[in-house]
Amino acid sequence: MGGAMNGYYAGGDPLVDTKDPGGPLTERWDKRRFEAKLVNPANRRKRTVIIIGTGLAGGSAAATLGEAGYQLKVFCYQDSARRAHSIAAQGGINAAKDYRNDGDSVQRLFYDTVKGGDYRSRESNVYRLAQVSAAIIDQAVAQGVPFAREYGGLLDTRSFGGVQVSRTFYARGQTGQQLLLGAYQALERQVAAGTVELNTRHEMLELIVIDGKARGVVVRDMVTGAFETHLADAVVLASGGYGNAYHLSTNAMGCNVSATWRAHRKGAYFANPCYTQIHPTCIPVSGEHQSKLTLMSESLRNDGRIWVPAVAGDTRDPALIPEAERDYYLERTYPAFGNLVPRDVASRAAKQQCDAGRGVGPGGLGVYLDFKDAIKRLGRETIEEKYGNLFDMYAKITDEDPYSTPMRIYPAIHYTMGGLWVDYDLESTVPGLFVIGEANFSDHGANRLGASALMQGLADGYFVLPGTIGDYLATNPLPAGIDATHPAVLEAEAAVRERTARLLAVNGSRTVDSFHRELGSILWEYCGMERNEEGLTKAIGLIRELREAFWADVKVTGVNEELNQSLERAGRVADFFELAELMCIDALHRRESCGAHFRTESRTPEGEALRIDEEYSHVAAWEFAGDGAPPILHREHLGFEHIKVQARSYK
Repeated sequence: MGGAMNGYYAGGDPLVDTKDPGGPLTERWDKRRFEAKLVNPANRRKRTVIIIGTGLAGGSAAATLGEAGYQLKVFCYQDSARRAHSIAAQGGINAAKDYRNDGDSVQRLFYDTVKGGDYRSRESNVYRLAQVSAAIIDQAVAQGVPFAREYGGLLDTRSFGGVQVSRTFYARGQTGQQLLLGAYQALERQVAAGTVELNTRHEMLELIVIDGKARGVVVRDMVTGAFETHLADAVVLASGGYGNAYHLSTNAMGCNVSATWRAHRKGAYFANPCYTQIHPTCIPVSGEHQSKLTLMSESLRNDGRIWVPAVAGDTRDPALIPEAERDYYLERTYPAFGNLVPRDVASRAAKQQCDAGRGVGPGGLGVYLDFKDAIKRLGRETIEEKYGNLFDMYAKITDEDPYSTPMRIYPAIHYTMGGLWVDYDLESTVPGLFVIGEANFSDHGANRLGASALMQGLADGYFVLPGTIGDYLATNPLPAGIDATHPAVLEAEAAVRERTARLLAVNGSRTVDSFHRELGSILWEYCGMERNEEGLTKAIGLIRELREAFWADVKVTGVNEELNQSLERAGRVADFFELAELMCIDALHRRESCGAHFRTESRTPEGEALRIDEEYSHVAAWEFAGDGAPPILHREHLGFEHIKVQARSYK
């Protein structure tokens, strides 16, 4: 509690998930669905739900709820729902179908996910995720998603990090794109049927809360600048993660935290914000001109071998370095999993090699991912069939041929396991506000296993939310007579107008991007792959100083009443400043290493992450206490009845 005494945060009441049905783990989801109140088909036409985001989670939820008969208002900031960032996912989607007959099961997927998250996720939620995973594949196949198939016609699978079975279904290196197009066509069918009103080029800027319940949003038409208020019986956030707080990440440049952060300021607790994923397989930074990083799918680690020169400072061409002078360090250190260790383990190992001077490429910030052996064993044609589009993308970005010379990779910010706190029903601490996909915190603990993001997003959208939101809608309709003249609606819109005017009025000398880049550098340095108390304390001070400078000297060009990308970015970066401080406070409070969160003060004699279960086996859910006031920490205890908690080992 030292951080609390230092004034960084205040202690709050414990948090309990009252929606968890309890009882036998295998029966909980069926039990909850049976106990949930229903809305009969005739009444669903009278219920309206707002959904923010059209990625895998939002798109699948809107399609499913529309098919069920509800009225949907759906918003995205892209010019088309099919441009959501889910389209960039490459490697695959997990499901416990065991086509390979290699020992997979719902229980094993459940176990691998909890272990992969370093025992910092809920058993109930993760078991449900494993249960519905197989149905996702059936749903996608029925939609025509072109999964890869074996010679005999069965769907093909491949392995991913952190598991010893082959459970990842894929569509070459375009799995996210194909799955999103499947959800998109289902969504568009509902648009044509009249159950879904789709609003592109609209950004959510505020949540409307009436009498303690989420009842609507304020959005900005990004083309005209017009502010609009929309009311509904419930609101669903499916707005993705916040990795772009670091400026350089694998996320699309438009990805932001504003929707969830606006909800946080209205009462939705933010859980585990410091749990960000470092992906080990990204193309290294090439210079300060970059505005984003490019991910190379983790699936490449199936056939590629990762190595560095055995001697520090060896700058020879990789083709001239003989086998005896190479260190295949993952295979050496983790023989049971080799190159398929989880992302956090692979990322830290790469950083350690580069810190020791064995890195390759510009600045020594890279390791080799080599396909020479795989091409020799399988043939170039097979490798092209499995990974061809990824190899082409690498060649276009680096001007190097990965078929003849090893790829260079280095860890980068990717996914965020933190997000708004939700209960078993995926409802936040604001009644009527549901949060799905990467925008919530629920399933991945301290480290997401590869190919589980698509699984969670579609599980939430196709199966979980449709099974729980009816319980709320059955007894909590929007009261009659509430419209755009309600005081809470007028107050929310006024807040958006004031904030927008304030950003435009600064008229300083520095660009939004310069502030964003500096903020990202602070986060990466002090709250990235490694963290410690001294660095996090320093980071909080630097972020506060930079935020003051932002509001005093940022230059936002143009006006509101037009297409204004400078204004859009300014609002998002302003929210990143507030989130970044909370991320560092959360990392400071958690004085243990677990998953992707590595505290240098908490490590084993071998240098691995050292959890402190007796003190930190909890979800850290943060309550906004007002501008200038320290956030309030609520702990949700994590109990494990069905999995033995032990030191995570992949050796």
